[in-house]
Amino acid sequence: QVHLVESGGGLVQAGGSLRLSCAASGRTFSTSAMGWFRQAPGKEREFVVAISRSGGITSYADSVKGRFTISRDNAKNTVNLQMNSLKPEDTAVYYCAAGLRGATTRYTGDYNYWGQGTQVTVSS
Repeated sequence: QVHLVESGGGLVQAGGSLRLSCAASGRTFSTSAMGWFRQAPGKEREFVVAISRSGGITSYADSVKGRFTISRDNAKNTVNLQMNSLKPEDTAVYYCAAGLRGATTRYTGDYNYWGQGTQVTVSS
């Protein structure tokens, strides 16, 4: 069992930065791949970025590549998402997810546990 709690969302102007954090409880965190997804109003949940168990492998959506950076600290059971050069189209609820298989996939079905989400709003 993994319980995930996101934090760090908020309102920011275009071009600004935010840092999201996801705190995990449970012994399987270090053996789980972690991902960030987002969902804008009226749209399906979409993949943003994933990171492997050790942190050595990352996978980014093309829309955020070069602007977002994921990292994890297995000693602290946390995964972070640094978001720079934010755009209005980044506005969404951002969700943290844990995948027990350990694969850094883009598919929601590969993730077993989800947080409640944190709102990110980017104004133009």
